[in-house]
Amino acid sequence: MPRKLTKPFILILVFLVIVGCFLVFKPFIPEIFMAAVMATIFYKPYLALTKTLRGRKNLAAVLMCLILVLVIILPSVKLLIYGAEKSVVTYNETVAFFSEHSLEDVLGGNVGEKSIFRHLNFNKIQSQAFQDTILTVARDASSWLIAGATDLVKGTANFIFSLVLIILTMFFFFVDGKEMLQRLMHLSPLPDKYDRKIFEKFRDVSYSTLVAAFAASLTQGIAGAIGFAIVGFPAFLAFILVFLFSFLPYFGSAIFYVPVAIYYLLTGEIWQGIFILLWGFLVIGTVDNIVRTFMIKGKEKINPVFIFFSILGGLALFGIWGVAIGPLMLTLAITIIHIYELEFCDELTEDNVVEKKDKLNKDNKKN
Repeated sequence: MPRKLTKPFILILVFLVIVGCFLVFKPFIPEIFMAAVMATIFYKPYLALTKTLRGRKNLAAVLMCLILVLVIILPSVKLLIYGAEKSVVTYNETVAFFSEHSLEDVLGGNVGEKSIFRHLNFNKIQSQAFQDTILTVARDASSWLIAGATDLVKGTANFIFSLVLIILTMFFFFVDGKEMLQRLMHLSPLPDKYDRKIFEKFRDVSYSTLVAAFAASLTQGIAGAIGFAIVGFPAFLAFILVFLFSFLPYFGSAIFYVPVAIYYLLTGEIWQGIFILLWGFLVIGTVDNIVRTFMIKGKEKINPVFIFFSILGGLALFGIWGVAIGPLMLTLAITIIHIYELEFCDELTEDNVVEKKDKLNKDNKKN
């Protein structure tokens, strides 16, 4: 074969092999991706554990995987399943409530001796439409949680197999991750400084997206449990639902505590409803801002609207794991854009200078 054809032929082979490998690994992309994310975020604790164990990397990796499974993975799965079960109960109770009481009675203040609606006039509200809306919201929320739990436990064998894959992949990423990264940097046509920048950016945004969100949701869940316990609402259920809804940008846990407060007001529990609203806006919201600001201080920040759509897209593509994979795919896009900015910073700067000069000349001519 002529030498001038060797490189094109090799490149075609490399492309075909990469496509083939992608098709082979495609069914396991969510598991591999989640394992890579977990290993990236917790690599420093793994190194510290390795040092404590005097360089025994395999033992440190085994212990690290066990810690992550016991502390994060299994509790999260159990919380989701518990939340799904309780959402079914809540939906059934909502249906039963409106079966016994028409919305006209509720809005007319005939349900609950201290109902706030005794003092308000809601006769002009389309009651049936409003009642249907409440039932629809309750049913949709219940269906979403049930679907998430079903995806996780649909077929015990499939779920266990997926979990085992994540754990095994994490183990090898902990043990051989550094060598894998160095090999990729060697094969990459980009300069090493850009390869390192991609990895650092991915790690930082992964931290701010997942760890900060988890910590903020956890503290919100604790704050929510305390507030709901004060009014007599089951604290553990409140913790789970506030924790889960807190992962959603913008509305977050308000999706849960605002309807609960409205329910208290509907049934005449005035101080409980007002207290929950104030506790949610003042305490839970403040805790979220403080913890999230502290956790992502000095890290890369992503606009919440992009996180919101990345979560929705991730759920559509990857199921329940998409809650994490979606934002991290967004992370990769931000990282590549950052590399583009570094590579073409001179051209971008020159263009900005030219634009500013043109604008300045136009302003001078006008004057």
